[in-house]
Amino acid sequence: MAKKPEDKNYKVIAENRRARYDYAIEDDLECGIMLEGSEVKSLREGGANIAESYATVDNGELWLVNGYIAPYAQAKTFGHEERRRRKLLASRRELSKLWNASAREGYTLVPLVLYFNHRGIVKLKIGIAKGKKVADKRETSAKRDWQRQKARLMKEHN
Repeated sequence: MAKKPEDKNYKVIAENRRARYDYAIEDDLECGIMLEGSEVKSLREGGANIAESYATVDNGELWLVNGYIAPYAQAKTFGHEERRRRKLLASRRELSKLWNASAREGYTLVPLVLYFNHRGIVKLKIGIAKGKKVADKRETSAKRDWQRQKARLMKEHN
């Protein structure tokens, strides 16, 4: 997800880097998220964590569970809960696809990136993923190490 030069408002708030190590991401989906005012202001300051969170489909609605948004200091009276369930916005077709993947096929819905898009709206990218076994994780690690070593050799050679 490269940052385009014309996207002045594009800003990554939180990224779940461990997700690509623990899961094999099959597909991803961008969806909106319902937030309160103090949550948006806190996100503008960069106070969020989605590393321990996951998404789930309950009663025909998509939810982000255990996502952390830091409290906003200036919102004393009308603050927000830090780890509340937040509703995610997706079309019905996308929602049925996610429900089929998670309930029937055994996939997990993993949040990958929380960011402001080019219009300044908070978006969440969700990955449809299968958990990796220990051997797969070792293979991924070995492949990453080989790519680094290859880059060093090419740099020294040139």
